[in-house]
Amino acid sequence: MIGVDDFALRRRHSYATIIINAETGERIEVLPGREAATLEAWLRGHPGIEAVCRDGSTTYAEAVRRALPDAVQISDRRRLWHNLAEAVRKEVAAHSTCWAKAGPPPAKGETGRNHPRAPAAGPRPARARSRPAGVCAPPEPGSQHRQALRPRGQPERLIRAPKYRPTLVDPYRDHLRRRRLENPAVPVTHLLQEIRELGCTGSSNLLVRHINQGRVEADRPALSPRRLARYLLTRPDRPKNHQRERIEAARTACHEMTALADLIHRFAVLLDPADSNAALLSTWITSAKAEDLPHLHAFTRGLEKDRAAVDAALTLPHHNGGTEGVNNKTKPIKRQMYGRASFPLLRHRILLS
Repeated sequence: MIGVDDFALRRRHSYATIIINAETGERIEVLPGREAATLEAWLRGHPGIEAVCRDGSTTYAEAVRRALPDAVQISDRRRLWHNLAEAVRKEVAAHSTCWAKAGPPPAKGETGRNHPRAPAAGPRPARARSRPAGVCAPPEPGSQHRQALRPRGQPERLIRAPKYRPTLVDPYRDHLRRRRLENPAVPVTHLLQEIRELGCTGSSNLLVRHINQGRVEADRPALSPRRLARYLLTRPDRPKNHQRERIEAARTACHEMTALADLIHRFAVLLDPADSNAALLSTWITSAKAEDLPHLHAFTRGLEKDRAAVDAALTLPHHNGGTEGVNNKTKPIKRQMYGRASFPLLRHRILLS
């Protein structure tokens, strides 16, 4: 049983392939490049190999199929979870206008380092909604840059909810909202004096910016899609109370978030290898396709294209973690030799390290 993975000799320019014994962790070979033909030639010289642990690379999959058609290919469970996480982040961002204003105000640090910015729901999305579905607007007459017509998704999904950093005025939003409902013309100086009596230490400029951004009338400041996706991808027994409140609020406000959270938890269970996981995966794919989650549909198509290797990953205890570990140990070796030696010496050091 071997593990196969690639690593960068020079990022985005040249790569190499490392092969290890997946059971003992022993380094077996380092091949120049990551082409299918290179790995295929090496595999044909080692006909005793019975199983290959790899990532989702179609190049390596094709090389193994051609050289060792009877060998079992095992996908990497960590890579499966990573690909699911990427699909989840895209789905959460696509539905941000649905769930963003639901739930309690974010806790300290929840909104990250994003500076305040206005929502993108301006003239451009309005024009996009008036176009026929499926195409962009034609180029303006006389335009120097003419773009070809290309497919376009639903324009509403281009809109993103605004993201704000926490401010000293946030705890007094309810008081400010109530006062502005009672008297829309109340001066800002009066509001500042009132919230200072309640304990606010913010400046008048901060209050003016808070009002101009519409954060007083807004129900809740928005949470970033990336952070909500992280909450959804966390084990159910680990989120803190404010994170659980955020998840529940998003599920209540958006049906797609409810379906997405349930599908995440069901897939996470499959990452614990068991003989019944192959059948459960088929059920999971059917459930995912039944929901309006196009990015998750793309993830399921990837699973189906490599279904045999995915089934092996979810039913067998083997994985490609040892190869990933060797790749991490290879990085300091590359740094020590950077620009001073050739591939044969690098290969020699990796095999002997």
